[in-house]
Amino acid sequence: MISPRSSEIAVSPLIQSETLELLEWPRLCEHLATFAATKLGAIAARQIHIPTSLAETEQLLTQTKEVYYLETALTTSLSFEGIHDIGDSLERAQLHGILSCVELLAIATTLAGMRNLRRMIDSQPSIPVLKELVEDLRTYPELEQEIHHCIDERAEVADRASPELGAIRGQLKQVRDRIYQTLQQIMQRQTPSAIQQQLITQRSDRFVIPVKAPQKDSIPGIVHDSSTTGATLYIEPNAIVEMNNRLRVLLRQEKAEEEAILRALTEKVAAVNEDLERLLAIATTLDLATARARYSYWLKANPPRFINRSAADLITLRQLRHPLLIWQHHHATCSTWGDPKTAVAHEQGPAVVPIDLMISPHIRVVAITGPNTGGKTVTLKTLGLAALMAKIGLFIPAREPVELPWFDEVLADIGDEQSLEQSLSTFSGHIRRITRILAAMSQESLVLLDEVGAGTDPSEGSALAIALLQHLADYAGLTVATTHYGELKALKYQDERFENAAVEFDDVSISPTYRLLWGIPGRSNALTIASRLGLSSEIIEVAKTHVAPSGGAEINQVIAGLESQRRQQETKAKEAAVLLAQAEKLNQEVSRAARSLEEREQLLRQQQEQTLLNELAQAKAEIAQVIRRLQEGNQTGQDAQEATKALNEISEQYLPSRQVKAKPKPGYQPKVGDRIRIPKLGQTAEVLEVSLADQELIVRFGIMKMTVALTDIESLNGEKVEPPPVKNFEPKILKGAKVTVPAATASGSSSVPTIRTSRNTVDLRGRRVADAEMELTQAIAAQVPVGGALWIIHGKGTGKLREGVHQILDQSPQIKNYELAKDKDGGSGVTIAYLK
Repeated sequence: MISPRSSEIAVSPLIQSETLELLEWPRLCEHLATFAATKLGAIAARQIHIPTSLAETEQLLTQTKEVYYLETALTTSLSFEGIHDIGDSLERAQLHGILSCVELLAIATTLAGMRNLRRMIDSQPSIPVLKELVEDLRTYPELEQEIHHCIDERAEVADRASPELGAIRGQLKQVRDRIYQTLQQIMQRQTPSAIQQQLITQRSDRFVIPVKAPQKDSIPGIVHDSSTTGATLYIEPNAIVEMNNRLRVLLRQEKAEEEAILRALTEKVAAVNEDLERLLAIATTLDLATARARYSYWLKANPPRFINRSAADLITLRQLRHPLLIWQHHHATCSTWGDPKTAVAHEQGPAVVPIDLMISPHIRVVAITGPNTGGKTVTLKTLGLAALMAKIGLFIPAREPVELPWFDEVLADIGDEQSLEQSLSTFSGHIRRITRILAAMSQESLVLLDEVGAGTDPSEGSALAIALLQHLADYAGLTVATTHYGELKALKYQDERFENAAVEFDDVSISPTYRLLWGIPGRSNALTIASRLGLSSEIIEVAKTHVAPSGGAEINQVIAGLESQRRQQETKAKEAAVLLAQAEKLNQEVSRAARSLEEREQLLRQQQEQTLLNELAQAKAEIAQVIRRLQEGNQTGQDAQEATKALNEISEQYLPSRQVKAKPKPGYQPKVGDRIRIPKLGQTAEVLEVSLADQELIVRFGIMKMTVALTDIESLNGEKVEPPPVKNFEPKILKGAKVTVPAATASGSSSVPTIRTSRNTVDLRGRRVADAEMELTQAIAAQVPVGGALWIIHGKGTGKLREGVHQILDQSPQIKNYELAKDKDGGSGVTIAYLK
């Protein structure tokens, strides 16, 4: 055999265009064009160029990835506002034509739009390819400013465009004003019976007034027009003839000056024509990259990675979906057509069934068998479109990872090639197209053949198909063919480069599932499908009697058994996957709960510690005041000892780290079957196995089993297996402090040191008993959560307020007892009340 490329045969453009039509590539390009932001991008998408080198494809794919990053990862997206298709204008400027005001404004806004686009790209990180694309872009701000200076927002030449134009328009205004003034005077002098309407109008660019036909002699002048009835004549009075002549001269001068200005601007555009054409090309490239990224995002597609099959890389296309079927499904479920991004859900359309393509590197030919209408042809088109989409830099609608070779050519023979004009039968049409494929293919080509060898005698057709596929295995990169010939199913067992695949058929519903099964051949199920499509059952039964008595029936039974086993295994695998997912979810929930409990416990400890430290700091501040008072009087060693003792008592009382923790009950020995508690997880569990040697046990809670240490569990009554180590804390002593601590009364005052602070002191001096009662009641209620003692300052005076305070304390259920303070703390002017 001779390799098709060994004789340097050029790739046939005919087979390329035929393949694109057969794969419905133009439809996909139309879909891509709807995501373009400019007219230029839409045109480029419809006429998209398919790269001829891997390097070009990689460049396009990187552009798509970077725009995709901008569109999804960031809040910024590329804006093409103001960018127009100025290609025709640039061509006319190059040919020395004069551009209109509208065209010049379009050029100016395009320059501004491209400048903003470049600024947006330059401000973003991680997009080196796009930055390199716009790096040398020239947007000529001076040209843009000149255009806006000469042309106003109404797309007319502005008065400021040149001094000459400004002077001419000034004269025009003066002449028009004089004409209007003169005509107004004429109409005012005339009787109402002469003037048809108080109106100044124009005929042939000359100002006239409407005059009734019988009164035409009352206003001498030139008749320029009459009404359809002849009742009104439009007369230019002789008084303004010269002014109208002057006006026309000025209008011609204005037009000439405007053309001069537009010609000058056009020449400036032509001078930078090459840079502007490059700017237009960059704008088109960016818009096309944006369309590819947005279309890929809409398809929920993933970027492909090109592999080298000679390096033993596997073709991986999991959950691959046909892009045109996705579009069709979307529009079947939407009530608005056009832009898919703005469509509104309406009703459920037919779901797109994905396929899995996992092709080993040594496989060169895949033979797909199965029933008609089962999805074999759709599989070929899906693979062909995926290869072409990858070549132009589009993402592939498949699950990651998406890995496939870069095919230099995608060549297909799909459908019926019958032609009455060329006197071609179906078989002849297929052979003609296959001949063109053989001439165009290479070792890096993808060949797609539908119903290979069909349309002729089955024995000769199958022999031809076998020879053709063996040839393609030698000289093509990858061939995927559909067939009904049983002989092709056996090639897998004769040549390791061949693989079988089948479209699944559901025997229960008697319909295809459109799923692709690998490793086993399919059944045609022609009689079953004919019956489902409505063919008479009598004809079906007669047909069954004419089926050739061969091993085919037994083979079909074996295939059916294999398909049934495969479905059972897939069902079990799905059930196992669901159980595994549930177990993983439960494990995550338990872990999260444990972490949450630990974090909450730690936070509570910190909050309690901080609260007590704040109270201690407040107490120390009060003590410092006492010390200062003591220092003002007689200082004794006993006072210092009492102050130190008070600080130690406060530390022991309020700091958790100084408190002696209650020891758990020791001596618990867990046994198999016991219910125990795991404090760290906040869970109860059942003991399955105890290992005293390893100091651990296996427990179960819910559907989960886990191994825990003996030290991490306790009985439901709180008994520990062994007591945890007790951590000692050495308190700090505040040296040199002096404080007076009131002794407990014989009546049973609280053992808590009665340290006076601003928080446990209420000053009632100057109050009446009635007013003091409300304030004291509020103070007692505020002190109840804290406990301890409440210092009440009532003063000495006549003693009535003190008596009233004591009566209130006697009646309060929150007060345990009370006493007067020592002389140095206020004596009979202060009462200390102890709360229950």
